[in-house]
Amino acid sequence: MEVILWTVIGFFSGAVPYSILIGRIVGGLDIRDYGEDANPGAANVGKSLGPVWAGLAGLLDGLKAAIPVGIAHFVLGITGWGLVPIALAPVLGHAYSPFLRFKGGKAVAATFGTWSGLTIGVAPTLMGLLLGVWFAVLKVSGWSVLAMWGCFGLFVLLYYRSPVWMVIWAGNLVVWIIKYRDDLREPLAVREGLLNRASRLLGREAPAP
Repeated sequence: MEVILWTVIGFFSGAVPYSILIGRIVGGLDIRDYGEDANPGAANVGKSLGPVWAGLAGLLDGLKAAIPVGIAHFVLGITGWGLVPIALAPVLGHAYSPFLRFKGGKAVAATFGTWSGLTIGVAPTLMGLLLGVWFAVLKVSGWSVLAMWGCFGLFVLLYYRSPVWMVIWAGNLVVWIIKYRDDLREPLAVREGLLNRASRLLGREAPAP
């Protein structure tokens, strides 16, 4: 019963569209009108209201996952397979929010929050570093996110050695494949600037794009 309760709490906590609320309260606008993807997330808050409000939106989107997962895991001591639905619930709530007719965001911040609730600072720190690296290397955001997630999955496998946590990782992977499906239709490509720098290091000019 405890697992069901915290799964429901986590889902509806994750479903709260803080980015849209910030857009309406602060700017009187719908952030989904900004950016090409109409995504109700912190990135479009940044495009419409600036980096400060985007940072607040990202923080709230992370906390709405971190708090219920952290309480369930660290305060109530829920472990084992019961942790799987609790950990995935905020991510699914954000990605398929009933408050937005089940058309939610891509759940990047919510994923950071979920893994903060599981590991405190270890996982989100590594995820942030890996995401920064892959965004610098690859042109398409979806491929960058999946590359980060693959590296992070290897870390979870080798460091935590928990089948429960690998199932949580795999569930999150499925959500991202679905949410980034348009990005993933584009070819995997390295940023041109990176190719140019690499070519200069090798002492030859990069080929013309």
